[in-house]
Amino acid sequence: MDYTLIIPYKKEFHMTQTEKAEIKTHILHEIDKLQQQINTLQEKAKPIAPDCSLGRLTRMEAMAEQEVNRRILDESKLRLTRLKNALSRIDHPMFGICIECEEPIGVDRMKIHPESVRCVACASEQ
Repeated sequence: MDYTLIIPYKKEFHMTQTEKAEIKTHILHEIDKLQQQINTLQEKAKPIAPDCSLGRLTRMEAMAEQEVNRRILDESKLRLTRLKNALSRIDHPMFGICIECEEPIGVDRMKIHPESVRCVACASEQ
């Protein structure tokens, strides 16, 4: 028995192979950039040794900067996960369809934010 999940959507929507290839290239480029950024941020977010000479920075300033780096690191890791998920979904027929209204997400939006799962209208409502 075939238990294929069929999810209906309102409009027939197919990205061209060229558009998907552009989006895939963008995703791979962004993943590369994020992995480099994460490596850098992991170094900057390491704990500060108590005996470390900080020079002109006070310990409090260094700890505040470290906290900012940790938050950016967390956001970068989250986006990396979303981009990897988008890459795994790119050949799925529902890629580029809003999960809220089931309307096509604009190709231009997908090229800029390929991890998007909502159209601009639905994303702005949240």
